[in-house]
Amino acid sequence: MLMGATTLAGDTICDHDGNSLGELKEIMLDTRTGRIAYAVLSSGSYLDPAVKLFAVPWRALRLDPVNKRFVLDVSKAQLDSAPGFDRDHWPDLADQAWANQIHSYYGTTPYYDRPLQSS
Repeated sequence: MLMGATTLAGDTICDHDGNSLGELKEIMLDTRTGRIAYAVLSSGSYLDPAVKLFAVPWRALRLDPVNKRFVLDVSKAQLDSAPGFDRDHWPDLADQAWANQIHSYYGTTPYYDRPLQSS
């Protein structure tokens, strides 16, 4: 299935019970490899200056096309404890030490550690 990235922005991200964790704000691409690296999840209203953002490894999400949402297998409490940032102070998403911390938290294999598939 192919979908335009802009059609996914604003989609809800839920836990496995269907409770909203936030919404998809950005899809971050690694331009060197062409891979989707992260989904940026917003945990509150974007108008709220205290809104917290989370870079979630793309492979930690599962698309639920029937309900037009993504599922992330963490609880609200786990998300609240996850490494996050505010909209004015983004981390260096290309920093491998930071990326390793994020992938470790969500239990995913970093996309840069997986070989590219050949066509």
